[in-house]
Parts: sequence; structure tokens; C-alpha cells
Amino acid sequence: MWAEPRPPGPPRRVWRDWLLVGVLVPAAVLEGVLRPDLPWRVISLVVTVGLVPTLLWRRTRPLVMVAIVFAVTSAAPLFTGGDPVETYTMVFVLILLYSLFRWGSGREAVIGLAVMLTVVCLSILFGRLSSPDVVAAFAVMLSALALGVAFRYRAGARLRELDQVKLLEREQLARDLHDTVAHHVSAMAIRAQAGLATAATRPEAATDALRVIEAEASRTLAEMRAMVRVLRRNEPAERAPGRHIADLEQLAGSARVGPSVNVEIRGDLADLSPSVGAAVYRIAQESVTNARRHARHATRIEVSVAADDTSVRLRVSDDGDNSSTRSIASVGYGLIGMIERAGLLGGTCEAGPNPGRGWTVTAVLPRAGAAT
Repeated sequence: MWAEPRPPGPPRRVWRDWLLVGVLVPAAVLEGVLRPDLPWRVISLVVTVGLVPTLLWRRTRPLVMVAIVFAVTSAAPLFTGGDPVETYTMVFVLILLYSLFRWGSGREAVIGLAVMLTVVCLSILFGRLSSPDVVAAFAVMLSALALGVAFRYRAGARLRELDQVKLLEREQLARDLHDTVAHHVSAMAIRAQAGLATAATRPEAATDALRVIEAEASRTLAEMRAMVRVLRRNEPAERAPGRHIADLEQLAGSARVGPSVNVEIRGDLADLSPSVGAAVYRIAQESVTNARRHARHATRIEVSVAADDTSVRLRVSDDGDNSSTRSIASVGYGLIGMIERAGLLGGTCEAGPNPGRGWTVTAVLPRAGAAT
């Protein structure tokens, strides 16, 4: 646990943080004014209101905020004759304890836990906490810590799943790029060999050029195979040819039951990059599969592809019922992989509900496929 890093990308401050502060400060003031049994009213009010802003930094500086709260609350009895600050509003400290184990590093969590245990032990030593209070304090504190740990590792597990999906999509894209480049480079090698076979009737410069083409083509093929072997984690290469945009028509008859699929292709797709064509097919296939699985009461699925001089636009929509909750997460990680593939090719992919009925997936990809 000591070496556990912080979770990536903690949000600094969101609107909920400001709303929480905006609710707690008036609540503390009202408690200080209206609560009849509040000891040391002014000091309790000042301490409570002064510590509320620590919530704004609970994700980016969780250990510092916890240390400030415990230091202030431990020092407050010096000004109250030994009485601790006991306002109901101070319950927000549990949010700080949760944030420490949700957003802090392992080192920060261990140090923060040590600080909390030290403060509790000192309170017991000086008689500020009785035995029932100690049990309750530990129960509440450990509940907040356990909740932070649970949400931390739940979010970590989802991030690992997303990374796995993106990695698999990168491997598939690498395969498609390999197949495309290998085809063209193989043609270069064959032409170079043919040129060498007829070099006797050609100028000497042509022979030298053909030798260079053959050497470069062979070297490129070797480098591409090595790269794909690394990306595939040394798994055997898949020999089946990849799908392309010309195979979209097969989606219309790919299932005998369920909603019908209509495919419409417009525009010139003659010189479309093979990697873009494969991506368009994969996104359309995944979208159609998800619509058949998750679109309740759907009767038809429309697949539309339109190409212009610079880009290719894919739109897949259904007329299913939107009463049930549908989201990218609910239909699995397939669409997340498609979003990753579109981004790698320099395009975009979005999915969401229609204003009336149904669900639509839209992808826009550049014709050249600017892979990154």
C-alpha cells in the first residue's frame, strides 16, 4: 500500500464542491445561532466555518486537508478549557477521510491514518473520549475509509478494463495497417524483381533503382512484421482477411430475426484508405450488433455512409424504445473500442439517444486516415 500511486486525473473542483460549501457554511451559522446546548458557541462556530473550505482541496491535497482539520480540532480545546468542538456540521470531516483513501496515494493514506489514530489516542489519554465514544468514533471513521477504498478500486478496475479495450483496438488497427502496407510493399517487391529480370534491356540506372526498391521493400516488410508481433504480444497472426467498407452490404442480411437492417452508401469510395474502410465497417458492425441486443421494440436499423472529398461520415440509427436506460457503458466496451479506433485515425465517434425514439451512432473519419 505504501507504493500505491494516486488515481489518475482527480477533478480539482466541480460545481458539487461549491454547492456543498454553500450549504455547510449557512448550516454551521444556523447551528451556532439556534442550538441551545452548543458549548463555546463563538469558538465552535469559527472553527467549523473556517474548516469547511478544506472540502475544495480534498481531491488534490487530501492529506494536507485532513492534517489541517485534525490539527485545528486538536488545538481548539486549548481555548475552550479542554472541551472539544462538537458541532453537528463537523460531520463533513467524514468526506475528507473518504477522499484521503479515494484520491490520495498509498503513502498519504498511511500517514493520514497514523495522524487520525494519534489524535484519537490523545483524546482517550486526556479523557476527551469515553469508551462508548471511542467505539463509535472508530466505527464511523473506518466506514468512511472503507467506502473510499471501495470506490477507489472500483474505479481502478474500470480504468483497467477500458485500457484493455483500447489496447485490443490498437492491436486490431495495427493488423489492418499491416495488411494494407504489406499488400502494397509486396507489390513493390514483385515489380522490383520483375524489373531485375528484364534489366538486360534497360539502362544501368534502372537496374540500380530496382535493387534499391527491392531492398527497401524487404526491409519494410520485416519491420512491419516485427512491430505487429510486438503489438500482438507474440500471439499467432490471424490469417483471415479483414473486413472493409465494401462488406457493409452483408450487414443487411446478417440476421434472420430482429429488426431489419437497411444499408445506404453515397459518394465516391474508390480511393478510400483501407484502414478507414475497415474502421467504418467495424463501427457499423458493432453499432448494428448493439442495436439488435439492446434496442427494445426496434423494427429497423438504418446504416448510412456518405463520402466527400475530405471525409467519410457513418450514421447508424434505430427506432427502439428509449424508456430503458441505454448508454455506452450499458452496451459494453465495443463502442468504447470504436471511439478509440476513430481517434487513432484522426476522426470522431459519438453515440447517444435520439430526441424521440431510438439510438444513433455517428462517426466521421478523414479519407486518408491520419493514424497516430
